[in-house]
Amino acid sequence: MMAQSAGFKTIALLSCFLALAACSKKNTPDLDPDGLSGGVGNAPPGSRADFDTNIGNVVYFLVDQSTLTPEGRDTLSRQAQWLQQYGNVAIQVEGHADERGTREYNISLSARRATASRNFLISQGVDGGRVSSIAYGKERPAELCDAEECWSKNRRTVTVITGGTN
Repeated sequence: MMAQSAGFKTIALLSCFLALAACSKKNTPDLDPDGLSGGVGNAPPGSRADFDTNIGNVVYFLVDQSTLTPEGRDTLSRQAQWLQQYGNVAIQVEGHADERGTREYNISLSARRATASRNFLISQGVDGGRVSSIAYGKERPAELCDAEECWSKNRRTVTVITGGTN
């Protein structure tokens, strides 16, 4: 009787595991052969939506830093590959900071962040003439609250397509 009970528990556990595994499988279309674009939803390859959704347009920074994190370099590498694939696209890198610090300091910090992102893209082969940058400091927060959960989302650069998409 105990062996049967253990057998039923094992079967029940395996059934739950298989059900969870089936639910967790994402139903997303295949990406292009290079894995760069056209993979999610109705975003046409080479479009702003393709860039923002499939490549990623935001790079986050640590407190009081303009040094790129490994995750930031990964995002910018994907952006560079996409920009090389779509050579007619022009972009602007927007630098941002959280609300702490003076306006002047945050403008300077966000300029350094935008420059770091821009320089990385250029180092990856993107023509510098296609990449401009601007510093917004703390003037355009992504999140509003007086806590790290918001501040961390405001320490960023955002790559915005300014022209050349379909």
